[in-house]
Amino acid sequence: MPDSFTPSSHTVANRPPYAGLGIRFLALLVDFLLFCALFFPVTRLVKGVWLMSATHHHWQSGLFVTDPLCLGFLAVMAGYFVVLEGLTGATLGKWLMGLRVVRVGGGTPGFLKGLVRNILRVVDGLPTLNILGVILIVTSPERARCGDLVAGTRVIHER
Repeated sequence: MPDSFTPSSHTVANRPPYAGLGIRFLALLVDFLLFCALFFPVTRLVKGVWLMSATHHHWQSGLFVTDPLCLGFLAVMAGYFVVLEGLTGATLGKWLMGLRVVRVGGGTPGFLKGLVRNILRVVDGLPTLNILGVILIVTSPERARCGDLVAGTRVIHER
């Protein structure tokens, strides 16, 4: 799909190429597996275990985990989504599934829209298990979650 995508452009059967819940979930699953492939071996090297339990978090403070390794993983994951979706329009998972994040007016979202879109993943996750995001993707005509609506982005089928 060219950078000139607009919501008024349509595909076969006069339907916009917005990505639905299933394909977006598969793209997220690919990204999750990529994180596992990276984080498990690093955890094994640093902590001596493949999967950390509460006893491996030596810097825990109440309900908050402050372990530097976990905070590093969180920063990598946040940066991955913000930078790749904002600057290129796709994470590895989205690219493999033929999806792309675009601005409503067309083109790549940019860093700021990518940041807003991904900060609002917290809201889309409410109250639990991403229920709000799922409901919005399933019910909105443009299949947009809260992060997409506020940032002015949409996820489309690129091919």
